[in-house]
Amino acid sequence: MRFSAAILTSVLAASSLVSAVPMQRRASNTKMMTSKTKTNAAGAAYFITNEGKENMIIAASINADGTLNLDRAVSTGGSGAHGQTDPIGPDALFAQGAIKASAKGQVLATVNPGSNTISLFSINPKIPTAIKQIGNPVSSEGEFPMSLAFNADGTRLCALNGGFVNGVVCYNVDKQAGLKPIANSQRSLNLNQTTPATGPAGSASHVIFSEDGSQLLASVKGVPPTPGFIAVWDVQADGSLSADFKSVAPPSGGALPFSMTLIPGKNALLSTDPALGFDVFDLSSGNASSAVPISGQSATCWSSFSKKTGNFYLTDIGTSTVTEVNVDDNLKATIVAQYNQTAGSATIDNDIATINGNDFLYVLAPNATQIDVLSLQSAGNAKHISTLDISGPTKAAGVTINPFNLQGFTTFIKQ
Repeated sequence: MRFSAAILTSVLAASSLVSAVPMQRRASNTKMMTSKTKTNAAGAAYFITNEGKENMIIAASINADGTLNLDRAVSTGGSGAHGQTDPIGPDALFAQGAIKASAKGQVLATVNPGSNTISLFSINPKIPTAIKQIGNPVSSEGEFPMSLAFNADGTRLCALNGGFVNGVVCYNVDKQAGLKPIANSQRSLNLNQTTPATGPAGSASHVIFSEDGSQLLASVKGVPPTPGFIAVWDVQADGSLSADFKSVAPPSGGALPFSMTLIPGKNALLSTDPALGFDVFDLSSGNASSAVPISGQSATCWSSFSKKTGNFYLTDIGTSTVTEVNVDDNLKATIVAQYNQTAGSATIDNDIATINGNDFLYVLAPNATQIDVLSLQSAGNAKHISTLDISGPTKAAGVTINPFNLQGFTTFIKQ
């Protein structure tokens, strides 16, 4: 994905309805990438191949020192898809959160954007790479599902659809039967979109719950000069959503709200914005607090938060750079440091895992078919400790990958 001037200034193509692919049966196809699964691993990391013929979850063991070992690829029972953009490149879904794990719920969910379905898996807490599908893939109740969010205890899951039929929908998580749609939770964003989605400009991006779980938020990128917005629904006790959403616009200079990462204890969030860098939203006031430029940035789109350092880590697909950001108690944001990754590797989805009090940042770099691992030793002090090759082990195991399709990243750590 590249935010060229042509993309940023173009008008979305006229919407056209593409028939949904019928839901597929539960998957049983597993391909191993190791002769012996690590039973003493600290946890697991997961991302998706997002291939049109067969979407697969790739699971890697996380070692006590934060390094990774590829373990297996498991079919989701659905298919992937790439959004419509020119030129075609990495970040097929224009989104963050394509696959999500819940530590408390011990469950894992992924989107299948080519078949308009969501798949749910149980996570073996002793061997977290050993995931098992629960029930069949279920309809996303829309088209081109791109992002997912679990509530705090993993009992509910909400999905964001970004295609011609777009919006959100939520499910109860049944660990025996699978996902069960929640009545009055399907809500439209009313976007003028296509299936697959056209983007990156004008596309939906990310869905999350607020810190207290009382609200559901979805980010939508604008089509400059028209800015995007964050849609906010109230979540009722039964999981249903308010009939209409409240639209929160970015501050002056902001245009393309992409990922959203909560600012702990502040009823606020940091949203990456490839138009300039990132935005800070104060949800308590319903206003965007500030738009912060990152000098030399190309397309800063993904973010995560480290409890150890108290800082945020943002990845830029164009410059292959990780930017560390601090947000103080007054919601004033400061760039702390930047860390260059492999040039041209197209750093996209990322996640942070805490292992024995130490935080590690995992960055998916599809153009280099690798995962970069950084140890977050202290604020302003991130050290690259490992690079995991994806292409060799997947090829040896007969798993099809295309760098332009790889998407998502989430971690699960043993409790």
